[in-house]
Amino acid sequence: MDHSGLLPGHRGGVPGGGGPASGWASHRTGLLLARARRWPWPPLAVSAVFALTQLIVSVPGVGLGWDETVYVSQVSPEAPAAFFSAPRARGISYLVAPFTAVTPSVAALRVCLALLSGCALFVALRAWRGLLPTVVVATGGALFAGLWVTVFYGPQVMPNLWVAFGALAAAGCFLRAARDPGDGRALTGLGAAAAFVALMRPADAVWLVLPLAAAALVLRLRHRIALIAVPAAGAALGGAGWIVEAYLRYGGLGARLRRASEIQGHLGLHFAVDDHVRALGGRTLCRPCHVAWEHPTASLWFLALPVVVAAGLLAARRTAYRTEIAVAAAVGVSMALPYLFTVDYAAPRFLLPAYALLALPAAVALTAAFRARAHGRNVLVGVLAAALAGHLWVQYRLLDGVADRVRTDTVAFGRVAAELRAQGMRPPCVVSGEEAVRVAFRTGCASRQPSGHDASITPAALGRAAMERPVAVLVSGGKPPPAFARGWREHRLPDLRSRTGHRAYLSPAVVPGRPAP
Repeated sequence: MDHSGLLPGHRGGVPGGGGPASGWASHRTGLLLARARRWPWPPLAVSAVFALTQLIVSVPGVGLGWDETVYVSQVSPEAPAAFFSAPRARGISYLVAPFTAVTPSVAALRVCLALLSGCALFVALRAWRGLLPTVVVATGGALFAGLWVTVFYGPQVMPNLWVAFGALAAAGCFLRAARDPGDGRALTGLGAAAAFVALMRPADAVWLVLPLAAAALVLRLRHRIALIAVPAAGAALGGAGWIVEAYLRYGGLGARLRRASEIQGHLGLHFAVDDHVRALGGRTLCRPCHVAWEHPTASLWFLALPVVVAAGLLAARRTAYRTEIAVAAAVGVSMALPYLFTVDYAAPRFLLPAYALLALPAAVALTAAFRARAHGRNVLVGVLAAALAGHLWVQYRLLDGVADRVRTDTVAFGRVAAELRAQGMRPPCVVSGEEAVRVAFRTGCASRQPSGHDASITPAALGRAAMERPVAVLVSGGKPPPAFARGWREHRLPDLRSRTGHRAYLSPAVVPGRPAP
């Protein structure tokens, strides 16, 4: 069922009439509208523009980041797997495994993910077809896809955006199943979406399932047991691998959760809203986030979002889809809570699932404002249009700046890896020290750290490994090498954007111009 005629200020029917030509035009218009209902062109157009923007801005020359390298190394034949810490889940590695099996090209991987994320956005929006007017679905999709963080992470090997797609689809399937208890496809989609979210980030799946279960109880929905059990079972299935790994590697689920909390700075009651406001100025990670608020205009939309969402909820009260918008808002708020109030740092990608769902009530507010018949409507429409245009311009500028910084880093890391290879670092080799993960993967080596959150080898074991294979320890600034490497050959490396005085201490097995044994 299409609710596109239920927004305030909308009138159904086709204007005009009175003659044969007019009747033919009306008939043709009716056919076009019927086709538009069968084929949701606006959401499809939004998804296509989203993918195209990624291909133009976010893909060219953008190499793998630190977290991406960890995920890709788990399934890539190019280098040994990097240390996989307790908070991480393997879903995103499974997603890219088919691509890394075919080609080592990062550019090809980026293109595939850009196209795949465009398709995923369309599928997630498609789940809301018939629940909301097409214009609301398309506007919500455009608001979400218009954020710099959404476009930047579309082709990235990171799980957060995929959680957003899964959560958006899960909420839509839940509402479809609630409306029609006999809709087996909706129930299947609900379970699959919850499992997908848990596969990507198990903790996020909990914050998805809880509000859906609450909605089933509060709204007294028919077959509410199924509506609670299906997403819970899906989340349990998707997170089963993570739980099994907890017992195999950490000694139990509780032990892994405690270790994950430690690595994330000890989860607890933390107010991180201001950290997220500052991070939106173009930071991919703000940890610690004791920095100045450098780009206030980049965060205005974030500060306005609660007001716009509230306005959307009020506008939806006069429509037949008020329940759907309330559920979208509830799930969006639920998925934002842990990152706003339990994690003591910020990364814009953390809130992508919340943005995807809150974009729908925001879209209701905007479409209602554009269609309002109040006095001064033209002025209001002009102000809104100017604000949206300015918002998109700011988002593009931020996206371009972030992508340029990553391109600079990509070139710098490529130079470091090339220099190490020229010095004789060949597989099987080991890289330790600062930025070891990214340098090691580009050199074809294993990355091993004797200390810190990613400790995976003892200093003594690393020293013994250096007797058998090439080992490099990376340091920067005036820092000395570790004790076991003080007698090794020192070699100056190209500086990185964030590190100057970059040096490598090379074990005796590293001989320039000669392949390693």
